[in-house]
Amino acid sequence: MAEALFRELVRGSGDYEVVSAGVAAMRGQSASKHTVDVLAAEGIDLSGFKSQPVTKKLVDEVTHIFAMGLHHLAAIEADHPEASDKVFLITEFTPEDELRGRDIVDPFGMGRPAYEELRQMLAQVLPSVKAYIDTTWNSGEAAES
Repeated sequence: MAEALFRELVRGSGDYEVVSAGVAAMRGQSASKHTVDVLAAEGIDLSGFKSQPVTKKLVDEVTHIFAMGLHHLAAIEADHPEASDKVFLITEFTPEDELRGRDIVDPFGMGRPAYEELRQMLAQVLPSVKAYIDTTWNSGEAAES
């Protein structure tokens, strides 16, 4: 969901390439039904989405990595210590005090209301992710998430 929402947020605003990967993801899985439905209501089509795990190649290629939770951030840094300077918590830059530094909980196995709540939380924090990238990255190069 974060990938799709961020892709929409940066559409037409620079040279972004947006990808997602999971620390425990299996390659090739589709997005959950609730994720597809919640994003379809926003006009975002995830029918072609396929999951991928975090790999060394991917970590080496990207400019920024935004983890959904501190345990994800710690796992990425443990497996890829050379990338620690480009790994951030997705809520790290939000101006919202109640969200800053907070984990974004995976709603897998929960009902649709949990997915709606996730969408709302991401809508609040993703603009600060974009602002961070826009103010710290060389605009002549692609930025990735």
